[in-house]
Amino acid sequence: METISIEVDAEVARTYQKSNLIERQKMQIILNGWLKQIMNSRSLDEIILDMQAQAKKNGLTQEILNEILSDVA
Repeated sequence: METISIEVDAEVARTYQKSNLIERQKMQIILNGWLKQIMNSRSLDEIILDMQAQAKKNGLTQEILNEILSDVA
């Protein structure tokens, strides 16, 4: 295995950090498997397009996204 860093929201980070070693290992196995499934079955462009469609369906407009991103920066 190799280590990478990914950004997650604060709640996910807190939950992960509070977890014991066994729980962390389980989460890592699940996440690793999930990422492999996604990456092997579709291209990154397809994943991004799907995420954009889901966001639009859920009411996330470009204006709202820009506002969210400006709050982060």
